[in-house]
Amino acid sequence: MTVKIRALLGKLGIDVHNRGIITVAEMFRNAGLEVIYFGNALPAQIAQTALEEAVDVVGVSSLGGAHLSLGVSLIEEAKRLDIKKQTVFLIGGVFPPQDTIRLKEAGFDGVFTPGAGSSEIISTVQQLVREKNTAD
Repeated sequence: MTVKIRALLGKLGIDVHNRGIITVAEMFRNAGLEVIYFGNALPAQIAQTALEEAVDVVGVSSLGGAHLSLGVSLIEEAKRLDIKKQTVFLIGGVFPPQDTIRLKEAGFDGVFTPGAGSSEIISTVQQLVREKNTAD
């Protein structure tokens, strides 16, 4: 029996540009993932919900320019709640190239920018979840 991947998706902070994250939510559902759509939230709310819902993946979108400050806060909160080791953290949005590197250094397992296709995103998520599950 295959276990369905559970994903928590939402907007990081007060950013209201939600078309991308809604598209990703639909993409995830179409690929057989269970999706919990959170909407807008601050890092502590997202991490706490990820803990309570026991999700495999947390995916956030940020187009408002606060991706570094809020993204780093999200990863720090995930570490504080001790969910970072077993949970895949993804971020998507429009970022300068140097910020993509900084987000990965901060602890995001995947960083997606415009142009990432659905097959790339889904295969990356599946691979990252497999890697986290075998690391236990």
